[in-house]
Amino acid sequence: MKNNIILLFSAAIAIALMSVSCKKDDSVAKPVITFTEVGHDNSKHAMRGDDMHLEAEILAEGLIKRIDVEIHKEDGSYEIEKSYTEGKYIGVKNVEFHEHIDIPAEAPLGEYHLHFTVTDKKGQTTLAETHIEVVEFDEHEHHDE
Repeated sequence: MKNNIILLFSAAIAIALMSVSCKKDDSVAKPVITFTEVGHDNSKHAMRGDDMHLEAEILAEGLIKRIDVEIHKEDGSYEIEKSYTEGKYIGVKNVEFHEHIDIPAEAPLGEYHLHFTVTDKKGQTTLAETHIEVVEFDEHEHHDE
């Protein structure tokens, strides 16, 4: 009886060790974000009543699930939000994000924080942030692309 218990216990430990050592490592790196252009000519300026150029390189080994862009006044009094949950950025590993974010004409002038968040299909998120300034629309500075 004692030998059977020892044998069963030894077999259970052997099975547990094999299952742990045979487990595949499913971990992948969190998404990596690199801003390549923020504002026209990378000026970090956005003209109210126009759109703001936003470009970033994204590498997400766990494949992109969603991208969230939030631009808010430093004091929290005004906010612009845009989410991408379907389309050309979703389900891919490596992509160049290139969008034009509308800045409403009623947006207050001044300093803003820009938060750019990428969430992968593993649930991992990476936040990249920068400052921008919302300025008055100037037709002389505005260039169509």
